[in-house]
Amino acid sequence: MATTAPQAPLAPRASTAPTRAVLARRAAAALATAAVLCAAGAPVAAADAPAPNAQASKLPDGLYGTKDPQYDGVWRQSLALLAQRTVGVRPSVAGVDWLAGQQCSDGAFAAFRADPGKACDDKTMRDTNQTGAAVQALATLGGHDGAVQKAVNWLKSVQNDDGGWPSMSGTPSDANSTSVVIGALKAAGLKPESVKKGDKSPYDALVSFQLGCDAKEGERGAFAFQPKDGKLAPNADATAAAALGGLGQGFRVDPAGKDVNEPVTPLKCEGGADRKPDAKQAAEGGAAYLVAQLDANDQHLKSAMPGAGDQPDVGNTADAVLALAAGSHGDAAQKPLKWLEKNSANWAKEAGPAAYAQLVLAAHAAGADPRHFGGADLVAQLNATGPKPAGSSAPSAAPEKDAQDQDEQGAGVWWVFGIVFVACVGVGFLISGRKKKNDL
Repeated sequence: MATTAPQAPLAPRASTAPTRAVLARRAAAALATAAVLCAAGAPVAAADAPAPNAQASKLPDGLYGTKDPQYDGVWRQSLALLAQRTVGVRPSVAGVDWLAGQQCSDGAFAAFRADPGKACDDKTMRDTNQTGAAVQALATLGGHDGAVQKAVNWLKSVQNDDGGWPSMSGTPSDANSTSVVIGALKAAGLKPESVKKGDKSPYDALVSFQLGCDAKEGERGAFAFQPKDGKLAPNADATAAAALGGLGQGFRVDPAGKDVNEPVTPLKCEGGADRKPDAKQAAEGGAAYLVAQLDANDQHLKSAMPGAGDQPDVGNTADAVLALAAGSHGDAAQKPLKWLEKNSANWAKEAGPAAYAQLVLAAHAAGADPRHFGGADLVAQLNATGPKPAGSSAPSAAPEKDAQDQDEQGAGVWWVFGIVFVACVGVGFLISGRKKKNDL
């Protein structure tokens, strides 16, 4: 579901991931750290100065997971909160505050800032994937319009001339990062095609990464992560991301219904090899490539990570299910979903909250019950990786109500703190250093 980023320090995704963009984008498996005083949730942005040993520190109550969050803190937090909200769970106030507090003043997010009280500077590694994931989560949760708008403005400011995005600004665009940002724009209420750099939209960039009618048979319709030496190589992870982004979808995909089953349509090549499909047609071609790969490999995708060997990529298979469900390809999505039910448990347990979130989102999109998934309750397993949820309810059509509930809960916490503070002062104690750190 989705993580993505530059070439050096970027979080590994919840499964095996091919490149940095895949890492940041699917960064599903490394968790949390940050120091928290009393009751806060520390914000995070980019590692101005990563915690020397994040696991040795006390992890904040608002953070999901137990692993070092240096490379994927915001990513996994965002996916966890989004998945909870999608299935009617109201996340804890501390968890939401942790994510919101990670934002830099310019609107960007990084993977993790150990000291959110310290302003982001030129060394802060702002990341479009982390920012895009945070936008999708905060927009869905509601009550964070200002933060969402600032993040979108920053994303617009680093859009490349081809209309796409890289993980880190100033580098070439890639399919994964561009797709994550498309999902963020959609979640923020914008039409991705209207967000242009010059005359180029995100969809123009996305289509440019597709192997077209001049490609070898068997590779047509696939997407590359980005060109290498001017050439495109098929990449299943990038294809799953682009098949979702080409439809203007983010990580939250509502099921189309059991009776909806659109046939998968391979890339049409009438009109010559130079013919460029529109984004939706390109997404359909990507879906057809994914189905062919799934059919050839017992309904799972293989790892594209260099040196990973011939092994299943569970996270990318979940991404493929999400993309196929988004295209209303019900039957095609069900087959890899059944494979995930039988083969994802150990992977998710090891990878942590982002992995559970990917599975929850994929199951939900395909019309399955994440609470009864291969004999497991994915929602309970996800909840167990972070702070206790604030409650359960049907996903609200009015997110501002959830924001109001969270504000009321937060007010209650501060009311109790005030009483304790006064009592302590009366007895002569001094409570100091209580800075509220707003804690993926």
